[in-house]
Amino acid sequence: MGAKARLSRDELVSTALALADAEGLDAVTTRRVAQHHGATPMALYRHFRDKEAILDALAERLLSLVTVPDPDSRPWHEQLQEVLDALLPALREHPEVAGLVMTRILASEPGLALTERTLALLAEGGFPVDEAAEIASQVLCALVTLAISEPGRTDADRAAQDAHVEAKRAALATLSPTRYPYLVAAADSLAGCASHDLYYTRGSARIIAGIRAGARTR
Repeated sequence: MGAKARLSRDELVSTALALADAEGLDAVTTRRVAQHHGATPMALYRHFRDKEAILDALAERLLSLVTVPDPDSRPWHEQLQEVLDALLPALREHPEVAGLVMTRILASEPGLALTERTLALLAEGGFPVDEAAEIASQVLCALVTLAISEPGRTDADRAAQDAHVEAKRAALATLSPTRYPYLVAAADSLAGCASHDLYYTRGSARIIAGIRAGARTR
């Protein structure tokens, strides 16, 4: 059996995801993915016409990791918080891929289901359709930003990442405390997260608080 016959779409997407996680999206090419399987780029065309199609599949794979909570009797904002909390782990685990979902969330069934649930909850909160759509887009952008901008996160290995954080902390600590008292005081927190879990918990809670504030002023 030839290499082409052995290739499956799921395996190829898994390979592309591993490449993105390790080296970033620039490393995801038909050549690199095919190489990993001992095949030629032509062997991938049965599943993916080009790199953009692979990126589409990566966004779908990330979104498929999200289990959208079922509706219940709790207030809409508590349920929306749960939806955000369901999405964040997938974005957090694959920050190199996270940005893809912003333009591709409506291109796959998992993304459609997530968006539909979000819009339904915002409708419960009293937001009209156009504003709910706007809020849903802004929420997704905010969550992706949380994942890709996590303080202290780099693409380097753990030792290099620790060194990066320490260098950033040291640079901030050398600032003039007279001119930059708040920056100096916040040097540790700006360089890296004291608690990564709290960083995400507080971030998503602030997003919900902002949406609720908008609902209260209607």
